[in-house]
Amino acid sequence: MDKDLSNKREIYQQKELLETNISENPMELFRDWYNEAEQQEEGEANAFTIATVGKDLMPTSRVVLLKRFTWEGFVFYTNYESQKGQQIAKNNQVVLSFFWDKLERQVIINGLAEKQNENMSDGYFESRPRGSRLGAIASDQSQIIDSRKALDSKLQLLEKQFKNKEILRPKNWGGYLVKPTRIEFWQGRPNRMHDRIRYTLQDDYSWKIERIQP
Repeated sequence: MDKDLSNKREIYQQKELLETNISENPMELFRDWYNEAEQQEEGEANAFTIATVGKDLMPTSRVVLLKRFTWEGFVFYTNYESQKGQQIAKNNQVVLSFFWDKLERQVIINGLAEKQNENMSDGYFESRPRGSRLGAIASDQSQIIDSRKALDSKLQLLEKQFKNKEILRPKNWGGYLVKPTRIEFWQGRPNRMHDRIRYTLQDDYSWKIERIQP
């Protein structure tokens, strides 16, 4: 197989990212960009790629959904015993990457992942649809299983077990808060002369702002 993609390219020319129109705090800029993405992107604007590193030093990545962001950082939920959960337990340095195609924008976030308080995870778990709550219990995330039929059978058994009963959050499932240490905003520009602005957290909790060459 040989598929040549060397002539496949887009011309980025929608917007610009200049030092004169950005905030001192990157979370304000992220908020503004995210609000635009929610209005203009198709599908889930809150989808992002999270990269973690295992004990073999091999990075792995997968797409998850952002469920909240605050001045502190970015919140997502998962099984703590999943591959990502086990890797974060050993090395909590992670990278998050958002790509909003229609806006020709990327945001790349380096940060430290910490488990959220249990009451926050409880509250979010209770807000999920009943089927999603049962799914979180049924799935031993990232573990091998014989077949789809076996997976569906686990869910069916739980549906019977919890019929007319309250479904509590399992202790191995919950949220992570990723506290950013560096955030890069990337805006596509013509001739591949893209705008890249990087914020780096300083010891006094201020943010150093630098332009990076494309």
